[in-house]
Amino acid sequence: MKEFSLSGGWYWFVLMAIVCYFIGCFNFAVVIAKFKHKNVHKIGSGNPGTMNMSREFGLKIGLLNFLLDVCKGGVPAMISYFIFRNYVFAGTEVVVSDFTRYFCGMFVIIGHIFPVTMKFKGGKGIASTLGLFWFALSCENPWYILIAFGGLLCVLGYIIWTEWGSMGSLLGVTGFSLWQGAEFYFRYELTLANGYVIALFCLLLALNLLTWVAHRKNIVRLFAGEEHRTSVKKLSKGKRGMRNM
Repeated sequence: MKEFSLSGGWYWFVLMAIVCYFIGCFNFAVVIAKFKHKNVHKIGSGNPGTMNMSREFGLKIGLLNFLLDVCKGGVPAMISYFIFRNYVFAGTEVVVSDFTRYFCGMFVIIGHIFPVTMKFKGGKGIASTLGLFWFALSCENPWYILIAFGGLLCVLGYIIWTEWGSMGSLLGVTGFSLWQGAEFYFRYELTLANGYVIALFCLLLALNLLTWVAHRKNIVRLFAGEEHRTSVKKLSKGKRGMRNM
């Protein structure tokens, strides 16, 4: 392993933050809606995300939007893994790519939720966050691709069973965070007081806070019993099916 000096390579993090933020600002829902001659901000809930796209254009378009957002959150993290996987922070055993994966992902999510291109009013970041964890966990262990996919199926199953789309998504993000947190704990259990290790856990916490805060209105409506149900069966019929809800 080569040593990476933060004092000498800080500009890498500035570059990653800027590039990943603007990647996050690119919203696929806006582009897809334009191809459909629609303004995503003026249809349904106005949120440029998977659920609103599914309600308006059907489950296939919603799934396409979801997969694109998944890749948006995951690909930058995966690229940073392959760039920094052979480096450790100088004077430590903390692998640089463990930090950069979630550093890049966090700025993609920030760009998605608060895009300068849309006056800081973007989506809620669930698909990109799930994609981040899926790709980031799978970088080191290919078997995790299938295990993480199973986790996504569990999230979908919860949504189908309860019809609480927002809560199912948030629980999925939290579950993946706990999984990655456990991986980091056992990897660095002898150096948990190290500043870089603490920063890793802070990144995981920040990712959860971002998505939970972005869903604060959904959570309030959920506890008030006013949250809209998410019927996958009706979503598959698109706007016509939603009219009958």
